[in-house]
Amino acid sequence: MLWQNPPVDEAVDTRRPRRRTSVVVVLGELLITAGVIVLLYVAWQLWLGDMIYGAERNATGHELSEEWAEAYEPPVASETAEPTDPAAPVTAPPPVLAEPADAETFALMRIPRFGSDYAVPMAGGTSRARTLDPIGIGHYPGTKMPGEVGNFAVAAHRTTWGKPFNRIAELHVGDAIVIETQEGWYTYRFRTLEYVTPDEVEVLLPVPQAMNVPAGTAYITMTSCSPMFSLAERIVAYGVFESYTPRTAGEPASLEAVT
Repeated sequence: MLWQNPPVDEAVDTRRPRRRTSVVVVLGELLITAGVIVLLYVAWQLWLGDMIYGAERNATGHELSEEWAEAYEPPVASETAEPTDPAAPVTAPPPVLAEPADAETFALMRIPRFGSDYAVPMAGGTSRARTLDPIGIGHYPGTKMPGEVGNFAVAAHRTTWGKPFNRIAELHVGDAIVIETQEGWYTYRFRTLEYVTPDEVEVLLPVPQAMNVPAGTAYITMTSCSPMFSLAERIVAYGVFESYTPRTAGEPASLEAVT
């Protein structure tokens, strides 16, 4: 006798019951996905993005420096001019630049302590949207220009967007802070660090932190956020102007690497 399958209506269904997808499960999966996306974004902002933005800033700075060097035309030497010692430092009175318009690039900052590749563009204004995020370093409107007696004040990010001032706390007394322009190089020497609250705008005075005191020296003031990833305070680095080197003399010795 042949085996006969039972009628369809009598067959035993051995399949596992299908689980119902609840709202809680869907919401949990969405939250996990959102968390992963947020972590990826944070990793991008704090690590990979910073590396890319930082490299872009430095590359732009070096390209600008090369453009200025290529555009420079050395003066024709006079037959009656007395020869000069090529080993002697060449300095000149610093020309005073016109204050740049908002987001107008006018210079770049080079700090040997931060490496030979450090060359960050500098533009007018300190807004994030127009200057600090897309360009790098911003000049506080109304403060002095490079080499001018008084306070040349600038700002930049310490984290994110290439973080130009990330290593500001690593400066040593005497470190060169060089501002390169189309005309030449303005060398400042770092002196001290200070931590202030965000409302202490006295750091931007002609003589930093000295009310109603006329300036007799050219200063540089570099500001950024402190501590890292916080807006609670500001870290401020001060420097004093040392010399101006015109493009006729070539790069100044202050750009030499430090150990």
